[in-house]
Amino acid sequence: MTRRTCLVNLVKKLLTRRDPRTQLVPLYNSVVQTARQPWWYAEAGVPDTLDGRFDMIAAILSLLLLRLEAEGNPGLEPVARLTEIFIDDMDGQLRQIGIGDVVVGKQIGRMISAIGGRLTAYREAMNADEGLQPALIRNLWRGEPGPEARPDMVAEAMLALAARLAETDWPTLRDQGLPTA
Repeated sequence: MTRRTCLVNLVKKLLTRRDPRTQLVPLYNSVVQTARQPWWYAEAGVPDTLDGRFDMIAAILSLLLLRLEAEGNPGLEPVARLTEIFIDDMDGQLRQIGIGDVVVGKQIGRMISAIGGRLTAYREAMNADEGLQPALIRNLWRGEPGPEARPDMVAEAMLALAARLAETDWPTLRDQGLPTA
């Protein structure tokens, strides 16, 4: 191999760095897939609206981020990368429904704030005496659950998912996605 060929190969390698988020996209997709399961909406009464679907994705993603926080320092990068993937996904979703450039940034800011609030609410609720239901009512039903709302059912499913996440090591989560029941 000539010196020039080595230099060209080195430049190509430097310029074609792989996005570190790529490896986590399937894991994020499993979050969305879990949040879009019809029973959350049909049986548990989560509002089947844009807001309701966002809130469900935020809830499931929050459980995953809390699980990764338990990893300590090794969990920090995946938390950041998954959050970036979430932002990219929400940006694309907003644009797909026709929201323009001027408004997208503001909406993304609100969504980031919302995910931060949900993360705090669910973190505190997992350790609270009153359990997860009050946080779910505030965040999934925006404080006003209708007669079809089943916060008890959602809380039970969320706690079961949190337990499965706690039992699953990080490499398995990364490679296989969220554990199913």
